[in-house]
Amino acid sequence: PTSERFERLEESLKLAKALCSGDETSFAGKHFSAPAITNNPRPLSSPHPRIMIGGTGPNKTLRMVAQYADACNIGDWVGAENMQNALDTLKHHCETLGRDYDSIEKTSLCTVQLSGKDTVGSVISRIKELSAMGFTHVIFNMPDVYTITPLKAFAQEIIPSVAGL
Repeated sequence: PTSERFERLEESLKLAKALCSGDETSFAGKHFSAPAITNNPRPLSSPHPRIMIGGTGPNKTLRMVAQYADACNIGDWVGAENMQNALDTLKHHCETLGRDYDSIEKTSLCTVQLSGKDTVGSVISRIKELSAMGFTHVIFNMPDVYTITPLKAFAQEIIPSVAGL
């Protein structure tokens, strides 16, 4: 059930953070328990490897982003209004929890087909819109990546146009 999956996700996040807080720890939760866990070798990143949570669920997902994550990912397919609503909700959760909203990296996942419906101009425009909303990274699915033309367009036209955003 969905509620149990969210419980397990939150418990996993707590367990991961506890594990990265020292060389040895214990953890007891509703779904997982570990009386003694050794974290050796330690992760290279400090205080822990970065955690990204994706989704737009206002009550659980975005609260967990505010509480546990270093980054969030919001799919472009939900539309600009829903993306903005998700960011506003995340900001509210951050305020409630005393977390600096700007400390969370905002990323978006988009699909681009430069050999089909999209143009270089439309992709640049979309990246600029996302940047204006507060997104710092855009991740692209490219179904036509097997052809060189879309990759060249990204390398030669799109990336240089948006690199300074």
